[in-house]
Amino acid sequence: MKKVFFIVLTLYVSTHNQLVAQKAEDPLQEAKEAIAASNAIYFQAFAQNDSSIFMDRYAKDCCIMAPGTPATCGPNAPLQFFKLAYEQFGLRNGKFITQEIYGDGKEYVTEVGLWQSFDINGVLYDNGKFLVLWKKTNKGWKMFRDSFSSNQNN
Repeated sequence: MKKVFFIVLTLYVSTHNQLVAQKAEDPLQEAKEAIAASNAIYFQAFAQNDSSIFMDRYAKDCCIMAPGTPATCGPNAPLQFFKLAYEQFGLRNGKFITQEIYGDGKEYVTEVGLWQSFDINGVLYDNGKFLVLWKKTNKGWKMFRDSFSSNQNN
């Protein structure tokens, strides 16, 4: 019985040490995976006209800093932005291209990238760059500060 205990204990310690080593190698891994998953479904909100998908990407105390307008902050900011983008600008789909993620991976990380947005006909509507400060909440990684600008000369 002691042999079985020591074998199980050895396997547990070995597995635990491997997991700790992997996390030490890339402390941003959890955040990177969460950001990729969030970005993968972000534009489904527009394709399906479902603001709840969009709103769930953001922290309750978020600020959205769109070009040419004052920052919109607080729990209603994502809904306000969603309605504006969907109804007024006709946004129906898009794509994020993450270029880098940096930070300590504990409470906040910063994502830098490019974006594209498409209208109801699938035509490129706009494109630009973004900087998002992500915050680790009790509901996972959420966008805390979302700032973006267009590459177009509108």
